[in-house]
Amino acid sequence: MRVVRVFVAGGSGVVGRRLVPLLVARGHHVTATTTGTDRLELLRRLGADAVVMDGLDAASVGEAVALARPDAVVHQMTAIAGTPDLRHIDRWFATTNRLRIEGTDHLVAAAEASGVTTLVAQSYAAWNGLREGGWVKTEEDPLDPQTGTAAQAVAEAIRHVEDVVVGAGGAVLRYGGFYGPGASDDQVEMVRRRQFPLVGGGTGYCSWVHLDDAASATVLAVEQRATGVFNIVDDEPAPASEWLPHLARCAGAKPPVRVPRWLARLVAGRVAVTMMTEGRGFSNAKARRELGWEPHYPSWRQGFREGLA
Repeated sequence: MRVVRVFVAGGSGVVGRRLVPLLVARGHHVTATTTGTDRLELLRRLGADAVVMDGLDAASVGEAVALARPDAVVHQMTAIAGTPDLRHIDRWFATTNRLRIEGTDHLVAAAEASGVTTLVAQSYAAWNGLREGGWVKTEEDPLDPQTGTAAQAVAEAIRHVEDVVVGAGGAVLRYGGFYGPGASDDQVEMVRRRQFPLVGGGTGYCSWVHLDDAASATVLAVEQRATGVFNIVDDEPAPASEWLPHLARCAGAKPPVRVPRWLARLVAGRVAVTMMTEGRGFSNAKARRELGWEPHYPSWRQGFREGLA
């Protein structure tokens, strides 16, 4: 294994906080960024050189990357916080959409200016596969454009990340729905309060991934200088009718209530109904085959149970 200098943009996020120490443990030199001084010490404790960077400012990104002199750049910049708001997902994801468009452009430009050829970026694959054909999608299947919904801007930003990074010879990791400490706390609390209902028959599929497994796949992509698109999800895409009651049991909550589609659409919006009734899952066969990735939590059944024990 070749030791490299890795620049992790968004190192203090939920994935970054697991990725940085894994890279350090593998012997790599890591520079990790955060948006404010309050998390610099956290990154230092994780073993990284810590830097404040504004991902939406081209000069800030360019300076940070140039000073780090990295061999690889990893894009983990998002701004997703607070209680999930699928009814207004365009507003909830507004800054993240900008980071996936403007931030990606700044990072790729800075990488090219510094001669970096290894790029790895975060994308998303949980329930957002094209709502035609089978219930489980591969990397060859397109993501759902979400045309005409509040999620359209989110889909367009994801497509921008993928087009730009793959076009620059890098790798895009389509992470499944995150769970694990710091990633699913709000969702679990909603389940405990019975504010996360099953919609209709709960037929929509989802693919999950534990944060630690997302981080381990990212390390492999960096070390192997991977190119192309990879679904980073567990082995068991499943409908909401299976995973949501199991999550409730693991959280010590009562079974989720069931509501009809029309009522859910009035209360939570079209995106939530689509996710719970028409969402698609994803296959991890390519990541297992080409990256040699083996998730520690091959199923959300085990992961939810152990994580909420």
